[in-house]
Amino acid sequence: MAAGGWRGGRPIGDNLSAMKNLSRRDFLMTASAATLAAAASPSLAAPSRERVFIGSNTPDGILAFDWSPATAELTPAGVAAKVANVDWLTFSPGREFLYAAAELDSFNGKPTGEVASFRVVNGELHPHSAQNSAGAGTCHVALDHSGRVLLSADYGGGSAASFLITEGSLSPAVWTEHYTVHGPNKDRQQSAHAHFASFSPDNRYAYINDLGGDAIHIYSLNAATAELTPAGAYHARAGAGCRTLHFHPNGHTAYCVNELDSTVDVLGWSRADGSLTLATRIELLPAGYHGPTRACDTVIAKDGRFVYFANRDNDFLYSFRANPATGALTPIGRSNCGGKIPRNFVLDPTERWMLVANQDSNNVSVFARNAETGVLAEQGKAFAVPAPMCILFA
Repeated sequence: MAAGGWRGGRPIGDNLSAMKNLSRRDFLMTASAATLAAAASPSLAAPSRERVFIGSNTPDGILAFDWSPATAELTPAGVAAKVANVDWLTFSPGREFLYAAAELDSFNGKPTGEVASFRVVNGELHPHSAQNSAGAGTCHVALDHSGRVLLSADYGGGSAASFLITEGSLSPAVWTEHYTVHGPNKDRQQSAHAHFASFSPDNRYAYINDLGGDAIHIYSLNAATAELTPAGAYHARAGAGCRTLHFHPNGHTAYCVNELDSTVDVLGWSRADGSLTLATRIELLPAGYHGPTRACDTVIAKDGRFVYFANRDNDFLYSFRANPATGALTPIGRSNCGGKIPRNFVLDPTERWMLVANQDSNNVSVFARNAETGVLAEQGKAFAVPAPMCILFA
């Protein structure tokens, strides 16, 4: 898993004049300048090494790396946990425990995926508990803000489940739902496909994105028992394919990435009843593009001023300025993702670097980010990682 330089290939996008093309030398100079700035200002100083866990769609499952924010280098640190085909990772609030979704067709002799927890000790993972999800192909898990409730979403099974957590241990499923509605896309929406779970900013509501049914199912959450009660639904455009939902730090805006038509629904969130209302729809594709496409994931800067989306098949990142008060988006431009099929991407804790998990090219690419303008470098470098699905900084 040695590091290797990566230069962006054919430019992607319609606003590349805003992008700074970095050679490897320029990239490292940028890193050096950031290091000097951190040294000059203690408030900007970052640890020399940070542990990173990467979920891998391989038998090894969870891989460990060490990250240097000074040089933007990922160094392999071995297999953290052998749990096959890990699609998603998330931490407990205090990061004492890590939870994983394993995209399996069978677990414990039942036709479901696996939901597992691990105790984190000195950057190492120790198996703690494991439970059956509600259906096959578990692709996502999300933890509520209290750290007591975990939700899982099953793509293959078109189902979702909730689990009550006690000292890091998962209970058997408390609540399950199997969805039946499907959309007009005959290739991708022949059945329901639960893909993503999330919680409202006030932790009173839970959300399950159903890619197959073009809907986000809304539930009232009892955080003491992990019980969910139906509270409505948001219905996207037919054939859109609701994949992910992320809430803006302003507490009243959310972004739903629609995989199948590569759009983003900018939504208003109601504190009164947890409902979602369409404010506007953003087109991610360049004008005139008619090839294969699948929108993927969202990253929101901590200050709420910038939002990023990833798109697969034509493989690009799309950067936006966001109005912190309203969540309204203004495009900056598209840029390379550094590989094939970006599955997940994240900002490192300093927010000076964007890391992209490129599933089909088996690499994590790294791009410098200008924190003032939000612009991502068009060129960066890449590190070999087998089938990376999710990046989690410890």
